Amino acid sequence: TPAEFTCNHVSLLAQYAMIIDRTKKLPARFYVSPAGRKPVREWILELSEVDRHTVGKDIQKVEFDWPVGRPHCAPLGHGLWEVRSDLDGNRIARVIFCMGDGYMILLHGFIKKTQKTPQTDIDLALKRKREVT
Repeated sequence: TPAEFTCNHVSLLAQYAMIIDRTKKLPARFYVSPAGRKPVREWILELSEVDRHTVGKDIQKVEFDWPVGRPHCAPLGHGLWEVRSDLDGNRIARVIFCMGDGYMILLHGFIKKTQKTPQTDIDLALKRKREVT
């Protein structure tokens, strides 16, 4: 009947709109070292399957929903941002990134052991940022 067609038609349009809205606003790219390594990718692959899923999901949240604030993402200064992941066992993971040509460039990933992000981790991310920007 026409009423059913209209109802289904609206439903299909709503579904289509949801698909369109799921485009990445800030796609992720891995930093590539001068030697061709991708240290953040390597670090993620070393994590357990559960931790990989959590970190990946949090990176995707930033990709699709940018701009994103706390608790998922926070600025570190100097053009650096962090993707914040809470892992099992009260552990905290961070992926530091910068912006470049419409992408988030994943510079450094680590398990956080102190309240404050260690300066050595920030310095490493800044060094890598200088290489790509």
